[in-house]
Amino acid sequence: MGRTYFVEEAIGQYLSDLSTKFKPYVTGLLIGQCSTQRDYVIRAVRTPPKEEQKGDNIIPSKLASIDEEWITTHASQVSRMLPGGLLVLGVFIIATPELLKDGQNALRKLIFSVEKSLTKRRLWKPTEEEVSDRAALQICSATKKVVCRTYDVQDPKSSAKPADWKYQSALSASWLALDCTVNVNIHIPLLATSPNHDLEKNTKNGLNRWSKQIEDSVFLINGEVKDDGTELLEGQKRLRGNTQSSAQFSDVKVLTQLSQGSSHRSTATVQVCSGSINLRGAVKCRAYVHNNKPKVKEAVQALKRDIINTLSDRCEILFEDLIINEGPHKKIDICPIIDNTDDTPQKQLTKATLLLKLQQNMGVVIAAAVAVFASIFSFNYFSD
Repeated sequence: MGRTYFVEEAIGQYLSDLSTKFKPYVTGLLIGQCSTQRDYVIRAVRTPPKEEQKGDNIIPSKLASIDEEWITTHASQVSRMLPGGLLVLGVFIIATPELLKDGQNALRKLIFSVEKSLTKRRLWKPTEEEVSDRAALQICSATKKVVCRTYDVQDPKSSAKPADWKYQSALSASWLALDCTVNVNIHIPLLATSPNHDLEKNTKNGLNRWSKQIEDSVFLINGEVKDDGTELLEGQKRLRGNTQSSAQFSDVKVLTQLSQGSSHRSTATVQVCSGSINLRGAVKCRAYVHNNKPKVKEAVQALKRDIINTLSDRCEILFEDLIINEGPHKKIDICPIIDNTDDTPQKQLTKATLLLKLQQNMGVVIAAAVAVFASIFSFNYFSD
């Protein structure tokens, strides 16, 4: 039996509008959430035109001409802006009947390319029971016929499986939201043997170690430690009933381990370092979970991944910004500044603030990244 996708009703009208405006075809991404019982699609996003296509609506006339790299780049940018619990779970194509003869081949290729691009950036690994099917949606612009199939992205030889596509109004209106703030203070040494102070590589290694701490952390939901297998709303149902029509919010505290238990042997390694990277600040995150009897494990997993992705993505943005402004072959110019030694509490912005301090023996660079997780994010880079 194939998977069933419950789709926000407004998406149907959005896709219908695209089918009349763009010929001979248009592509895009499907955004939503997977669960073991059912999948949810709450947004569809058209692939933006490239600079040379703007204004003239110049679109290649064959599906073989689809710009795979452009679509995967779009998927990466969209993925960065999504709050916890949401992901790119499929690709769609709306095309004329003639082009749709090769529609599934094009969709299959795009789905695996997009998943490969997104997986490469992750600092976490999917669990064994996690859903690995991704949706391939094709719509005929002439007949409006909708065909949905899925591919298992964990299996390169996966063949298409039929799936149901069902529209539903107010699909995510009463989803559950979990908020948390995590204080970050990560010290990453730069080995003297590391060529040219490979900041990006060293930072990623440091973030990998930190992400394992987040994975092993204890999460208090509204002040309580809950068993993974229990329903997230188990205690609230008796108090409030099932009449909620708006999102319900839960406050989450993250407790990280200061040291390993006595059963773990610890070792110390002495390494010669010529500098260090410090990541300090506060990351405010939010994750959304469907309201179909969600388990605590689902909610905690979504929040953990949002914490890890948020910090990792802001670091990626920093290095991309440095490459764009300084050039890939130009050394980064770092000017010394004086550290603030007072005990003034950190000022926290409305949505999320990340203060990145890159400290080397030459000096310090400060960069701040601010993310608005609902739909947009901004990034500011400062160099004194």
